[in-house]
Amino acid sequence: MEENNSRQGRASPWFLERASDLESRFLRGRRHRGADLESAVRIFLEFLKGFESLDIEGPCVTVFGSARFSEHHPYYQLALKVGSELAAAGYPVITGGGPGIMEAANRGAKAAGGYNIGRNIALPKEQKPNPYLDKVLEFDHFFVRKVMLVKYSCAFVVFPGGYGTLDEVFETSVLMQTGKIEHFPIILMGQTYWAEMNDFLKKSLLHEKTIDPQDVELFHFTDDPVKAIEIIRTYQKKQHTVKNDCF
Repeated sequence: MEENNSRQGRASPWFLERASDLESRFLRGRRHRGADLESAVRIFLEFLKGFESLDIEGPCVTVFGSARFSEHHPYYQLALKVGSELAAAGYPVITGGGPGIMEAANRGAKAAGGYNIGRNIALPKEQKPNPYLDKVLEFDHFFVRKVMLVKYSCAFVVFPGGYGTLDEVFETSVLMQTGKIEHFPIILMGQTYWAEMNDFLKKSLLHEKTIDPQDVELFHFTDDPVKAIEIIRTYQKKQHTVKNDCF
């Protein structure tokens, strides 16, 4: 009887409860097998929740970029225009759901009548959902969130950012390089910001043959929102069809 009363007193099953340190506990090192099994169940359910939340048809475009730019920054203003152009072209916009570039892209899309999807993650700083999202889902694990940012997109528009943005753009490019996903366009906005990275890719990685010439060609550089849309559309024309889902 006491056990039944205890179970009835719980707000939800343990595997549905949220905690701020789930990922850090999972990555802490060797643990008891039961603890790893508990994490595996949580991760599976987090994936399942992400799959079920994407119920829209048509190709989406994911926008990456720093959470730290204010609305007065030129990159924020550029992301506003890109979001607007994406919405006008009929693309739902996926972002990490936070402030800065993510907010700007969603804000621009919203103003143009577009549809916004946020894939948020709780962090000590920066990452609270922005108010321009039509659908938002919060994740406990970075790697689950990154899968959801990539899986449903047929192009990636990347604005200046820090480690998180670099992680996203290079993980996406590795998936293309290794054939795990198609060679969707990766469009880097802010040519001055990315110029040294482009030089590094060519003068160091390509020079030392740690990457191939076609790996450098994964990236498109522009400051023009209209050009970014043209790159996406050109890719889709080359594929001879606009796919309903971009695997």
